[in-house]
Amino acid sequence: MPRLVMKFGGTSVANVERIRNVARHVAREVAAGYDVAVIVSAMSGKTNELVDWMKDADPLYDAAEYDAVVASGELVTAGLLATALRKDGIAARSWQGWQIPVLTSDAHGSARIADIPAANLEAGFARGEVAVIAGFQGMHAETGRVTTLGRGGSDTSAVAVAAAIGAERCDIYTDVDGVYTTDPRIVPKAQRMERVTFEEMLEMASLGAKVLQVRSVELAMVHRVPTTVRSSFDPPDAARPGTLICDEDQIVEQQIITGIAFSRDEAQITLRKVKDSPGVAAAIFGPLADANINVDMIIQTVSGDASTTDMTFTVPTAEYGRSRAILDAARETIGYAQIEGATDVVKVSAIGVGMRSHAGVAAKAFRALAEKGINIRAITTSEIKFSVLIEAAYTELAVRTLHSLYGLDRN
Repeated sequence: MPRLVMKFGGTSVANVERIRNVARHVAREVAAGYDVAVIVSAMSGKTNELVDWMKDADPLYDAAEYDAVVASGELVTAGLLATALRKDGIAARSWQGWQIPVLTSDAHGSARIADIPAANLEAGFARGEVAVIAGFQGMHAETGRVTTLGRGGSDTSAVAVAAAIGAERCDIYTDVDGVYTTDPRIVPKAQRMERVTFEEMLEMASLGAKVLQVRSVELAMVHRVPTTVRSSFDPPDAARPGTLICDEDQIVEQQIITGIAFSRDEAQITLRKVKDSPGVAAAIFGPLADANINVDMIIQTVSGDASTTDMTFTVPTAEYGRSRAILDAARETIGYAQIEGATDVVKVSAIGVGMRSHAGVAAKAFRALAEKGINIRAITTSEIKFSVLIEAAYTELAVRTLHSLYGLDRN
């Protein structure tokens, strides 16, 4: 029988009534002839509650015990969904990560999946059972301890299970009915896309789109797992198809720009009059890397006499204070004259594989933003996207301008 993985997020399983609704979605696919594996998140808000309990117990908590606690939310959901399915006459059992097992690294709180032996799930399918799997978690083989995969880890669990069992596709059910050309709350004319490439979805996820976790898209792309984003709030007997994330050759007509993403999680730092000499970039970014601070946009401007340079870059807003402290401590080593920073900035990005074969796509955007009086602080480009850093106050205007500029408003 063909196999299907279905993943349901926290809002989809927020209470018992919604879990019953999820069971009806699963029943539809079982009736269609699939062997089904379901990955579930914790009920909405439950993981945050468990994290708060850990912090109350000990602000300097042990990472392994943290995982033991926060992984429990998914166990509750898996047990409840298996119960709801059995009540509806569908054979099902719940699985904890260690029972399958989902084998991971030992990086508690942000573990990476190493392997998922499929034998136990295969045996369950042979018995006609739906596998209801607690997402977000696994086990480190050497220590035998429970691990968690980080925020949004249930998406990663779902794609990894789909690859392990050779599923026909992986359906990610959430509170939206697909992937949109941009945030509909900013641009009411945003359109749901029928299909989007793995590469485009990876860029969107990393550049601020909240629909899927970045690592899940990476896995889907590596293992070529067709992945669909669908709404769990559609009636189970009239579910819409959602958005299919697939290979580029499965999309007949490809627009130049597919979507506009934005991220408010940006802070800008500028080091003035840094000595322009070999090793200065390593002196700046080495300590930040050692502190696990992710640096994004980087721009270097050399002075007229070529003896000094200004270095501008962005870091996550939450890391701004720590980054400033690290750079202050390394001032003598780096040799800069002044440090400046801003947290009222936003990164706006345009993504599309069509940029590979079309010239002047970014220049068109720069002119349109200038006509709206929007100043660009920094620019980065890659093969299928470009990003601009602007003042946060212009976020909505910039997104709407670019969305209209590239014809994404059309119905």
